[in-house]
Amino acid sequence: MEKKKKYKAAVLGAGSWGLTLGNVLYENGNSVTFWEFDPGQAENLRRTREFSPLKGYKIPAEIKITDSVGDAVKDADIIVVSVPSVAIESTAELLKNAEFKEDAIIVSTVKGFEASTLSSPTQVLEQKLSGRGRIGVLSGPSHAEEVVNRIPTAIVAASPDMETRCTIQKQFSNIYFRVYTSSDLRGVELGGALKNVIAVASGIAAGAGLGDNTRAALITRGNTEITRLGTAMGASRETFSGLSGIGDLIVTCFSEHSRNFKFGKYLGSGLSFEDALSKMETTVEGVNTARCVDRLAKKYDVSMPLCHKVCEMLFDSKPASEAWKELMLRPLKSEEHGKCLEEEFE
Repeated sequence: MEKKKKYKAAVLGAGSWGLTLGNVLYENGNSVTFWEFDPGQAENLRRTREFSPLKGYKIPAEIKITDSVGDAVKDADIIVVSVPSVAIESTAELLKNAEFKEDAIIVSTVKGFEASTLSSPTQVLEQKLSGRGRIGVLSGPSHAEEVVNRIPTAIVAASPDMETRCTIQKQFSNIYFRVYTSSDLRGVELGGALKNVIAVASGIAAGAGLGDNTRAALITRGNTEITRLGTAMGASRETFSGLSGIGDLIVTCFSEHSRNFKFGKYLGSGLSFEDALSKMETTVEGVNTARCVDRLAKKYDVSMPLCHKVCEMLFDSKPASEAWKELMLRPLKSEEHGKCLEEEFE
């Protein structure tokens, strides 16, 4: 593999994925600084070098940990933004007021939407930073718990700018972490966000004791809905057949590592929304995303019945059995073009 230039990297967000990606950059020979917004947690990470969800992982002593965004991003060549979607606007505001290199590459790994505006994470960054930095996305089927243990993984770096996406690819790639590139930033970003809603549905199905047939249907029809909305929002259809589309959907809908799947499984087994959420150690992005997707489907006039039923189960207390019944008994349609049976003969 081609020898890499050594970079200075800042990772904004010291959760499971941020720590894991920072570790990849560190193992590739870069200097790394983590930013943790909570001073108490930052001190705890400095002292213990441990993060409980990543069992067995020790943060290398050479990696710096700070609660100051300014200190983290000063002179950084790469800035990885790995915070929950609910924190993207406040984090972008902090970054806006910090001094960093004008040509720094800013890599978003945030999977969700800013709830009030329905903006994607990169749109928030673009709006706040007003042209500062070169923005890209890193997304795909990747559980932190596996990557940190060097289990072979493949994901996608996306940016409309070739140099930006190729630099991200080179800096993150190694023997266990293979990065492909895409020019479709919008599609890669949407795939990473939208699959979480389907993963919640898959978890509900598993918790309710439904079978593999049900979950296979959820994944394939879920990907159809994701593709409908994604293309309506300007993404390439082909992207949703790739790693950040169907790849991420598969791994999230079938794995106990997936927070969205696990949360859905608690719901499907009979726990209330509040009780299921209280059992989760970290953010369940699918909850906020489900609301946003329902609004986006209306905005772009896209049919997303499965995602809508997830919203009803989450926020309107609709029983899973009733949601499945309503989905199964909708008017019969063609898989090829989505027309109802009656329309086929018109």
